[in-house]
Amino acid sequence: MFHLGKLMAVLFAVAMLAMPAMATAAEHKLVLQISDSDPQKMNTVLNVAANVSRLYSERGDMVDIKVVAFNAGLHMLRPDTSPVSERIKNFAASMPNVEFQACNNTREAMAKKSGKDVPIFEFAEVVPAGVVSIIELDEQGYTIVRP
Repeated sequence: MFHLGKLMAVLFAVAMLAMPAMATAAEHKLVLQISDSDPQKMNTVLNVAANVSRLYSERGDMVDIKVVAFNAGLHMLRPDTSPVSERIKNFAASMPNVEFQACNNTREAMAKKSGKDVPIFEFAEVVPAGVVSIIELDEQGYTIVRP
């Protein structure tokens, strides 16, 4: 019994010493939804991602940001129709904590309507359904924002 008490005391001490290290680098999780083809809203999404990333970086915190595009917002991730094409390419190259997701349901509907393939930027992940991805990210503790 005496050895168990010592073991518990040592484990408690180790846990207490580790806590400040774990608390210094909090991880935040954010989903930004884009479902409109409005260039202003697309730029707002990118502005929010940049501002949130910068603020948490200055604090020494980590932040994982996912931009989920579906419906008309998918144009943001299409190299052939994106009104923010150059900005988003630069953004994707310089912001490793920001990921882009493209809704495959929307992509297939656009392809069917136009009769041709719908290209998506190579840095974007094509997910089966944008809304389902948002639901699952919410269940994983992400905060959802629709700027």
